[in-house]
Amino acid sequence: MTLAQVEVGAKTNETTHFRPLLAPLGLAGTVVTFDALHSVKANISWLVETKKAHYIAVIKANQPTAYSQLAALAWQDIPVQHTASASGHGRRESRSIKTCGIADQLGGIAFPHARLAIRVHRRRKPTGERETRESVYAVTSLDAHQTDPADLAAAVRGHWGVENSSHHISNVTFAEDASTVHTGTAPRAMATLRNLAIGALKALGADNIAKTTRAIRDEPERALPILGNTNNPDTYGT
Repeated sequence: MTLAQVEVGAKTNETTHFRPLLAPLGLAGTVVTFDALHSVKANISWLVETKKAHYIAVIKANQPTAYSQLAALAWQDIPVQHTASASGHGRRESRSIKTCGIADQLGGIAFPHARLAIRVHRRRKPTGERETRESVYAVTSLDAHQTDPADLAAAVRGHWGVENSSHHISNVTFAEDASTVHTGTAPRAMATLRNLAIGALKALGADNIAKTTRAIRDEPERALPILGNTNNPDTYGT
């Protein structure tokens, strides 16, 4: 569910909006995940020290020092600690995770407040195609006593799922990419309305936004509970 949004201007980039977007939110004790683009040291220090939150940060080659340190850890000596697999959308995928404590006395990792190093190994086999393999590295401010490999794997996987659970719905079901609204603050207002609609439907238990949207289009009275009219709750259905 979208709790906050901010418009990114044409002459700036997303990383400068990291703090303004999260500043109003109460994040103490929560675990925040984000795209690798936002693995910026100053922002992560602010997240931990000011907002009192934890993080899981994917580290890619644009953070060369931290990435090299993570890749050089003795992963071959660490057993797989959790595995998961799934099939769907024309492919089979399996994921395994290993974690490693980061010892400060050994130099740590060049990333603020990092306590555990993470390696996620993904194997993907699209139907009729060759299998691909990829290792993704991450760090987290969580200590080993605060989490376990299964929870870390779920958090990483859950962040990857944001694309399907939010962006894909906006772009496909609500045709955001095809929108011809480009003037002034109208694009931001329309994005707000789309996110509000998606969040309201999810809060009411709709697990298929496209199907529910079509049902409301065909029978508009089904939208009454969303608008606060609960006199006849049986009019809504998913």
